[in-house]
Amino acid sequence: MDTLIWIGAAISLAGVAGLVWCIIYVMKLRKQSLEDAEMRTRMQKAVMMNFAALTVSTLGLMVVVIGIFLG
Repeated sequence: MDTLIWIGAAISLAGVAGLVWCIIYVMKLRKQSLEDAEMRTRMQKAVMMNFAALTVSTLGLMVVVIGIFLG
C-alpha cells in the first residue's frame, strides 16, 4: 500500500501547486490597474481554480489516508 500513499502524496502536491498558482495569479492581478468588471471576471477564474486545487488536494489526502488504513 506504499504505492497508494505515494500516489496520494503526488496528487496532494499537484493541488498545492494549483494553490500556489492562484496566489501568484492574484498577486499579479492586484498589481495591474484594471477596471472593476475586468477584475471581477479574472478573479472569478482565480476562485474557480482555487476550488479545483483544494478539491484535488483533498482527494489526494483521502488517498493517503486510505493507503495508511489498508497498509
